[in-house]
Amino acid sequence: MSHIAVVTTGGTIASSRDENGISRPGAGGLGFELAAEVKVIDLMSGDSSTFDFAAMDRIVDAVALALSDSECRGVIVLHGTDTMEETALLADLFHDDPRPVVFTGAQRTADHESPDGPSNVEAAVNVVLNPVGEGVFVAFGGRVLPARGLSKWHTSALDAFVSSAEPREVMPRIPIAGTRVDIVALYPGADAVAIEAYLAAGAEGLVLEATGSGNTNPQVVAAVKACGVPVVVTTRVPVGAIEPTYGGGGGGADLVDAGAVFSPLLRAGQARVLLAVKIAANR
Repeated sequence: MSHIAVVTTGGTIASSRDENGISRPGAGGLGFELAAEVKVIDLMSGDSSTFDFAAMDRIVDAVALALSDSECRGVIVLHGTDTMEETALLADLFHDDPRPVVFTGAQRTADHESPDGPSNVEAAVNVVLNPVGEGVFVAFGGRVLPARGLSKWHTSALDAFVSSAEPREVMPRIPIAGTRVDIVALYPGADAVAIEAYLAAGAEGLVLEATGSGNTNPQVVAAVKACGVPVVVTTRVPVGAIEPTYGGGGGGADLVDAGAVFSPLLRAGQARVLLAVKIAANR
C-alpha cells in the first residue's frame, strides 16, 4: 500500500518540559495518530539550533531515500522551527521529484495543554495528499508556504513563518558539510573586525546582514573589496526587497562596486545555505 514517509528530527514537536519548565528534546516519533498510512523514519532527535551543515545533509539525504520507494506518496519532515528555513531551503534546492515534501513542527511542546504539533502535521498530510505546487513547502500555523524565501518572523506565535516566495532553481545534489560560510551582522559603527576574523578562520564565503535595503559604511565596503571570497548582501529587516539603491561610500551600490552580490529576497539564513551550495559546486 502507498504511504507517507515521516522523517523525525526532534524539535519542539517532540519535546517535553521538565520540572523547571525547560523544554527538552524527546526520543522522536509522532506520539499521536494520523488519518493516513505513514512510515515513520526516526532519523535524529535534537534541537534544530544545534544542527550544522552535516545534519542538514543527513535530512536531505533521508528525504531522497524515502522518495526512492515507489510506494511513497510524499515526505513530511518534522523539524525544529529555529533552523527550519535553512534545512527546508536545502531540500528545495535539490528537489526535482513531483511528489510533495513538506516541513512542519511546533511552537508548543508535546506535553502542552494545547499542543499545535498534531494540527500542523495533519495539515502537512493534507498537502501531501492534495499538492499545492512544485517544490518543498512548510505547513505551519494554518498556512502553507513555499520553502524558498521562508523566514521565521515570530519567536512564539503559532503562525511563525512568512515567505517571500523566491523563484525556484533546482540543482544537482551536492553535500555542503565542510563548507564554511559565515554571517556578519552589520550595525551602526560596524568595522572590519568580524570580516577579518571569519576570513582568518577559513571562511569560503560571507553573508552580510546589512541595515535597511542592504547598506553599511565605508569601512565594511573596504573590507569586502579586499576579502577575496564571495560576499552576499541581505538585510536584518524581516520583510521587503533588498536592493543596492544607495551610494555615499557605504550604501548597497558601493557594496556591489566592491564585488558583493545582492540576494533580492532571501534573508541571511537561507542566503548562507544557497551560497554554501554554490561554493561546494565550484560555481
